[in-house]
Formats: sequence, C-alpha cells, structure tokens
Amino acid sequence: MDFAKLGRTGIDVSKVCLGTMTWGEQNTQAQAFEQMDMALDRGINFFDTAELYSIPPRAETYGATETIIGNWMGERRARDKIVLASKAAGPGLNYMRDGNMKFDRKNLELALDASLKRLKTDYLDLYYLHWPVRKTNYFGHLGYEHDPADTDWAPLEESLGVLGDMVKAGKIRSVGVSNETPWGVMKFLEIAERTGLPRIAGVQNPYNLLNRIYEIGIAEISMREDCGLLAYSPLGFGSLSGKYLNGAEPKDGRMTLFESYRRYMKPQSIKATERYVQLANDSGLDPAQMALAFVNAQPFVTSNIIGATTLEQLKSNIDALDIKLSDDVMTAINEIQNEIPNPAP
Repeated sequence: MDFAKLGRTGIDVSKVCLGTMTWGEQNTQAQAFEQMDMALDRGINFFDTAELYSIPPRAETYGATETIIGNWMGERRARDKIVLASKAAGPGLNYMRDGNMKFDRKNLELALDASLKRLKTDYLDLYYLHWPVRKTNYFGHLGYEHDPADTDWAPLEESLGVLGDMVKAGKIRSVGVSNETPWGVMKFLEIAERTGLPRIAGVQNPYNLLNRIYEIGIAEISMREDCGLLAYSPLGFGSLSGKYLNGAEPKDGRMTLFESYRRYMKPQSIKATERYVQLANDSGLDPAQMALAFVNAQPFVTSNIIGATTLEQLKSNIDALDIKLSDDVMTAINEIQNEIPNPAP
C-alpha cells in the first residue's frame, strides 16, 4: 500500500480510502465488519464516513454507518490503527437537528458530539463540512447561478473558527471540505492564512471518468496549496464497471435500487461509458479497475475513496492500485473526454 500526507498535517493516509456509505442499508453490520477487516489487512488505514450515512439518507438509517464503525473499532480494538474521517451534514434534511442546519457553533458541536458518540471515540482525524450551506453549484449542477437573496448562512470564518476550537479541544485533528467550489476552497485557505485557524487538509469532491470538472478549477489549488483531492464516486456509482450497459439492471446495484442515483445514466454518460468499457476490454483491462487506476494516477489526488457491497468488489478495487495505465490508454481516455466532456458533472 502506498501512502500520502494529508495536506500539511503530517498524517499519513493510504492511497486507497475505504468508503462506508452502504453500511446499514445495502450492507449488514457483519458484512461491513468483513470489509473493514479486509481493508486493514490489505494496508488501508483511511476510513471515510459521515453522520448522514447510510445512503440514501433516511431518518431510519441516520447515523447507522457510524454506529457500525464504532462497534467494529470496539470489538477489534482498532481505533489507533486507522485514520478516521467523518462529516457534518448541511441543510436539506428536516429529521436532523430540527432541519435548521447551519455550520454555526450550535449545529457543528451537536453534529460532532453525536458522531463521536456513535463512533465510540473521543476524536476524529479529519472532519469535513459535507456540502456548502450557501447556494452554489454542487451535486450535479455544473454552472453557478448567483442568488443575491442567499444570505442566511454562517460566514465561512465563523465555521472555520468553530472547527479551530474543536482542534484545540482535541476532538478533531484536521479539517476538510466536501462538494466545494474553487471559491470556497480558496476562501477557507485565505481565512486560515489571515487568522491562524486550521488550513483545509483535503477536499472530498466527486471525480471519475464521467466527471473531471475538478481539473478545471480546483486541481491547481490542490497542487499549489497542499490540499489534495479525496476522490469520491470514482466509479460513478458503479456505472463505469459497465454493469448497467445495454439496459441491464443488476438486482443489487445502487442505481437499480435507488432511482434518485441515476445521474450517471443519462444518454451522454451511457455513450461515454460504452467507449470507456470498450477501451478497457480492447486493452486487456477490467473496466472498473481501469477507471480506478485513472483516478489513482492523478497527482492532485491524495486518496481514492472506494466503496463496495461485496468482498469480491472490494478486493478488485484495491487491486487496481497495482495497475499503471500505459501512455496509449491515457491518450485514448483523454480523446474520449475531449469528444464527450464531463457528461455527468
């Protein structure tokens, strides 16, 4: 297993991070335990979760994933073996904190304390703001549309100040942002530089062959400011494995089970996926492993967050670390991107 520094924190994280959002919905606790055991055995020390999980978000499963991880760490006595990350959810879910969710002191403290309780730990190594409270372009929205009436959100300096107090209290070791824009990342960095508050250690945004918009505005920030990408959805909800092509609907597939997770199944995305799968087959590669190897190869990526519902999938995803794509394959990938750019932003 290869490792990288998490921003400027000095924390070493594995180049593969174990994603956990299916646990408590598509996966049982026993299956989650098997995944964590395998990951740890294969050298993965970086686990990612969120108070929101499991996915899709429901009041009945709110916090279920963190509870499962807490149970595993307790049984395995493994807290000191992993770098553990979680996230505070933003607005939009009325069953969490009375639905009035801002990144102010009250909400962030409530969110963190509840996560720590479920995880049965007294600290997190990395704590993210899960998505911006302000109205901006994320979760599938490519272009930014300004709303001058959008003022009901905690200033970023206030949010970072609360996180800084959490660092001082020993409850978190570092801070990150998720689903952020270039403006948001740079603003947090500017505030940290000016005030001495914690720097952003990483950005958890989507990145895959069907969505490379991170390269446009934030990749340069990641390289120049030492706040690398923690890439999520590297397989586009599994679509880049090719298992949904030709109208297939595998019974346990996320996009089969949950209609709201089909944004990687639009016509242009399917067209691009067909091209990528054909390229992999022609090159003697597994399509999913080729997609993961592409993400792994990017210099601005600190860690690639992989998820799986079976041990076979998890093993294959981890094994993708050993694959180095040839110049010819990388050229062909870029040609497809140029012809069908970012069909699923």
